[in-house]
Amino acid sequence: MSTPPQPPQPADQPPRQSPAQPAVPPQPTAYPYPDPQSPPHGNFYAQPTLVSPATAQPSPPGQPQPGQPIQPQQGQPVQPQPGQPGSYYAPQPQYGPAPAPLAGGGAGKAVLWAVVGAVVASAAWAAGVFLLGGRNEGADLRGYAAPGNMCSSADYSSFKDEYTQDDSSPTRTSLKDTALEESSCSVGLKKPGSSYADAYLSMQLDLHRKTDPGPEFTATWKNYGDSHKDYDVTPVNGIGDEAYLVSQDTTNGSSSGSRYATIAVRDGWVTYTMSYSVYLSSYDQDKNPPALTDVSQWLRTDAKATLGQLKG
Repeated sequence: MSTPPQPPQPADQPPRQSPAQPAVPPQPTAYPYPDPQSPPHGNFYAQPTLVSPATAQPSPPGQPQPGQPIQPQQGQPVQPQPGQPGSYYAPQPQYGPAPAPLAGGGAGKAVLWAVVGAVVASAAWAAGVFLLGGRNEGADLRGYAAPGNMCSSADYSSFKDEYTQDDSSPTRTSLKDTALEESSCSVGLKKPGSSYADAYLSMQLDLHRKTDPGPEFTATWKNYGDSHKDYDVTPVNGIGDEAYLVSQDTTNGSSSGSRYATIAVRDGWVTYTMSYSVYLSSYDQDKNPPALTDVSQWLRTDAKATLGQLKG
C-alpha cells in the first residue's frame, strides 16, 4: 500500500515534503462482507471514527497528528475511508461476554456423575429383573403334577364302604395354562340298590404358577364362617402348610335338610379341595346318610392320601 495522501498546500508556497513513512502492509477489512456499510446483525464492531484535519484538535504527545496516518494497534485494523483525504477508518472491536463457566464447578461434575451412576444402576437392576425374574425364582409347586383325569387319580376309598356303587359317568375337567393348571372331578355316590346318586363328591387340584395363593386362600377359608352363615370352620393340622374343614348340617335329625363338608388344603402354591354333600327329601331313597363327623374324618384321610399320590 502507498503512503496515504497529504492535505493540500497553499499555492504560494512550495509543496512541503513529508518525511517518508514506512509502507503499511495491507490490512484486513473490518467486516467479512463485501459491503462494509452493511455489517452483520449484532453490532460486532463499534462505529467508525472519522478524523478530519479541519476539525482535528492537537493530539496529546505520543498520539498521531492530523494528516498523519494512524498507526495500527494490536487488535484495531485501520482502513482509509474512501473520499475523505486525511481521514482514517479506525473501527474499535467489541466482543461479547465471555462464556459463563459451568455452574457449580466441581459440584456440577459431581451431580452429573451422580445422575450417570443412577442411570447405570437402574439399567443394571432392570437387566437383573429381566434375566432372573426379579425376586420370584419360580412357583413353589412342591413337586405336584396336575393329572389329566382326576377321577382316576383321586383317592376317595374311605367313602366306598358306605357308598359301594361306582359312578359310571363321572364328570371331569382339566386346564393347562402358563399361569394355572387345574384338574377336577365330580362323582355321584350310591348306596347298595340305589338307582340314582345319594350323595355327591367333588375334588379339585390347582397349581398356581404365577401368583402365590397363600394370602387369598387363608382369607377365604379361615374366614368362611364370616361370609357364609351357619358354617363351622375348623383348622386341620398335618396336611400341607395349612388346611381348614368347613361343615354345615341342617337336617337336625329329621328327614329333610342337607349335610355339607369341605376340606381345603394349601401346600406351597398348590391348593386342593374335597367336598361332600347330601340332600334329604321325600324323593330320596337314602333316609339315613352318614354322620357329619364320619364324613369329616373321611375327607381328612382321603385328601392326605390324594396329595401324597399327586406329589412326585
